[in-house]
Amino acid sequence: MKRSTINAIMSEADDLIRKHGFVLPPFAYWTPDEFVARKDEARNVISARNGWDITDYGAGEYDKMGLFLFTLRNGRLADLQRGGGMCYAEKLLISRQDQLSPMHTHVIKAEDIINRGGATLVIELYGSDDQGQFAEDRGGTVFCDGIQRDYAPGDKLRLAPGESVTLMPGDWHAFWGEGGDVLIGEVSTVNDDETDNIFREPIGRFATIEEDVAPTHLLVSDYAKWLA
Repeated sequence: MKRSTINAIMSEADDLIRKHGFVLPPFAYWTPDEFVARKDEARNVISARNGWDITDYGAGEYDKMGLFLFTLRNGRLADLQRGGGMCYAEKLLISRQDQLSPMHTHVIKAEDIINRGGATLVIELYGSDDQGQFAEDRGGTVFCDGIQRDYAPGDKLRLAPGESVTLMPGDWHAFWGEGGDVLIGEVSTVNDDETDNIFREPIGRFATIEEDVAPTHLLVSDYAKWLA
């Protein structure tokens, strides 16, 4: 993805987030130079990989397959492993109309996916086989706002604003906006985007960046280069 495209997506996303009554935290608006200057005081932000995250999954067609994310807070895996402490994470996502977030599951993370506003969020569901792999012939059970819902393989949930679904490890899911763009909330256990996203197809989690202009703000995938 071109950096100029990423900068534009950031600006458009911030406008949509504000439209729905949410405001990002102050560090979201730091320039790269300000982030470098304040990296010591922001070490928890950096280590948790909180911040901007825009991906085309390495396919180069963001409008067709991609996702905007902003990680607001993220706990510690060590706390999750010992069963106490900061065991949670929270994100805001934007799924554009007909923009696919491809089929995947998680090994560790359980998550509530919440339609925070906009159009309809469609979530396609499949179950796992006995080894935890994608199973095109298996369904499962999820909870929508606490109400049990059994799903057959390939069933599509349609969540209106205010509705949510809880997805557990092994619930394979893909999603997109239907009828317009959707602001999505994600509340989950500790998030690890580097190792805990298991895709059905062999695709990348992070975009490859073409530096045609300077970044407006850093992506979480920029931290290693800029803030080492």
